[in-house]
Amino acid sequence: MPEFLLPESEWPAMPDSHRAFLASALSACRESPMLCGLAAGGSFIANRLDRYSDLDLLVVVAGSTAALPRSAREQVASRMGPLLAAFTGEHVNEPRLVICLYGPPLLHVDLKFLPAAQLNPRVEDPTVLWDRDGEVRHALASGTAAYPVPDLQWIEDRFWVWVHYAATKIGRGELLEAVDFLGSLRKLALGPLALQRGGARPDGVRRIEDLPPGVASALSGTVASYDRPSCYRALSLAITLYREQRMALASPSLVRRSAAEAASVSYLEAVGRGLGFEP
Repeated sequence: MPEFLLPESEWPAMPDSHRAFLASALSACRESPMLCGLAAGGSFIANRLDRYSDLDLLVVVAGSTAALPRSAREQVASRMGPLLAAFTGEHVNEPRLVICLYGPPLLHVDLKFLPAAQLNPRVEDPTVLWDRDGEVRHALASGTAAYPVPDLQWIEDRFWVWVHYAATKIGRGELLEAVDFLGSLRKLALGPLALQRGGARPDGVRRIEDLPPGVASALSGTVASYDRPSCYRALSLAITLYREQRMALASPSLVRRSAAEAASVSYLEAVGRGLGFEP
């Protein structure tokens, strides 16, 4: 199959800096015998690239090699543009990922290196920018994209344990931990469930502001400041929001952890009374 190269005229609108980087990245990939394709995901496929956007690129490795050595990946990354810093993605359980900062002008680029055989399963359908011999397009055609939806049972099994944990931190006065933990509740539960209800991709709290204004306004009430009353109110609101989301999204098969719910809520209220707050 002949080489495929997506014409720039078919790229979505984007800042000149992003366009210049993509052109340079394509050139670097095409010159490397280790690589057989380049595809773009994220904001590129959503046609919403702006000056604040990063670039999410799939760098497809030739052959069946499971992964290029880190030194080889960073060498490819350095050929794409003026690389300021780079590190691998073990912190997000993705060692194939190289997270890069280029500049000037400053541009964040995520480069995921993988062979075509590992393009499935996938969470989105990337746009193929370059395919040396058809292997990338063939691999993508053999599978379908599916973004994971929140597992409400997984959340229900944990939510009330989380509430008790946060309440103990408020009671003890570990307010930085309480504030941080409320952020985890938004990212792991409240944000994804809100996005799912709104028909959007349930990715943490990403682009919550694109939903009707009341959604972001309600979630903003769970953002606590560094004081006990604020943390207490934020956690209480988080409970209210979760109950609303559970009611809207639960299937008949959901096993509600009612005893844990009652006990943890009662514990929080007791902590509040001890600190002089109204339940």
